Amino acid sequence: MKTLTSFLLAVIAATIVRAEKISLVGATVINPVDGKVLPNATIVINGEKIERVSMGKQDAAALGKQIDCVGKFILPGYIDTHVHFFQSADLFTRPDGADFNSVRPYKDEVAWIKSHLDDTFARYIRCGITSVVDVGGPIWNFEVRRKANATAKAPRVAVAGPLISSISREKLDLGDPPIVKIDGPDQARDFVKKLAEQKPDLVKIWYIVDKDHPVDAFRPTARATIEESHAHKIRVAVHATESETARAAVEEGADILVHSVVDKPVDDAFVKLLKDHKTILCPTLVVFERYGRVFSHQLNLTPEEQKWGNPEVIATLDVTKIPQDKLPDRVKAALADPKAALDRINKTYEVALPNLKRLEDAGVTIAAGTDAGNIGTIHGPALFREFQLMKEAGLTNMQILQCATANAARLFGGETGARIGRIDNGCFADLVILKSNPVDDMAHASDIDSVVKAGVIYPADSILP
Repeated sequence: MKTLTSFLLAVIAATIVRAEKISLVGATVINPVDGKVLPNATIVINGEKIERVSMGKQDAAALGKQIDCVGKFILPGYIDTHVHFFQSADLFTRPDGADFNSVRPYKDEVAWIKSHLDDTFARYIRCGITSVVDVGGPIWNFEVRRKANATAKAPRVAVAGPLISSISREKLDLGDPPIVKIDGPDQARDFVKKLAEQKPDLVKIWYIVDKDHPVDAFRPTARATIEESHAHKIRVAVHATESETARAAVEEGADILVHSVVDKPVDDAFVKLLKDHKTILCPTLVVFERYGRVFSHQLNLTPEEQKWGNPEVIATLDVTKIPQDKLPDRVKAALADPKAALDRINKTYEVALPNLKRLEDAGVTIAAGTDAGNIGTIHGPALFREFQLMKEAGLTNMQILQCATANAARLFGGETGARIGRIDNGCFADLVILKSNPVDDMAHASDIDSVVKAGVIYPADSILP
């Protein structure tokens, strides 16, 4: 039997032949969907799908090309269920939050993002992330989905269109806005009907409340959005970080809550509400720390982010390199009092982490996601920081892996969602091959030997330049 390292190059050379049968032999297969761990297992891949999974001695004639995976650990490819391709994660990508147009015009930022999509796709694959959900962006988001699904070294992509919002974000509007202010139920229904022509995988509501936008004022618009989306058989995800907006969204029929509730501990009634409605929650813990840490010059990128994040993006995140007269007031304030920035982050996690643990223990479906693309939340490897925070919340390693595979596949949805996130006959051959066991130590989730996408095997070190 040939070794994994020597044979993978030959497999890559033959990847155009989709009918070729390949077998991964001798690994420990971890299937978080049911928590089963199969030692000395064989995964037979025929074309882009898994033909079968079995244990013990095999009939060599039925295995096709054999790849020795003894000592390796194989999981379903990871899924990040909350990303934004219209954002790069660099310092200039959200001028509505921190305006650096005097340093880099936003139109140049968007042009850079569009020209680097292949690189962004490859960074997800390098991290073992074989599927992502883009939870809202401009109409050109649908071009991103088409491009990704036509690119071999890219994750499978589900997308939502522009976010339906209670507030406007003019600084992001270059003629194809990612966030659209909707005034009233009738406008919401018309917008969803137009959006439905693009066949979105989700519709997204940005449910923002403040003193000028109370929760009840936007609720009829949220209701109309959800009703019209469901009439077109489209699920609805709602950004709701306050308990009152989250509760209102679920009561109106939201299928997915993106972000954790961070203003107060969730109560029994809220837990029951999510369970009764079978609502999926995507906590996006990492994004809560990244704006504050970047602006206060206290960014704590993980080793994975430093190695596999886009270096051009990371280079922009040092705010001390920006001339003082070009710093937005928000950044100046953070630099002047870095302790206050960390205190706000810690206060958020004091609520968000116990809330996540309570919802997980209660049986609410939790899907891993990062909100990658926001300032400092790096496309691809940010997922490993999300794993760390989920671990701090008290989730077990297997629970975290389930959140990033089987549960995330449910959020992805559709025919594709039914064929990802688990290792089973007929599923897509989207896999991550690890050198060490993540069930023993969650840090091993990034100890990647190779990544399999649609039956094509990529040695980890061959994926990025």
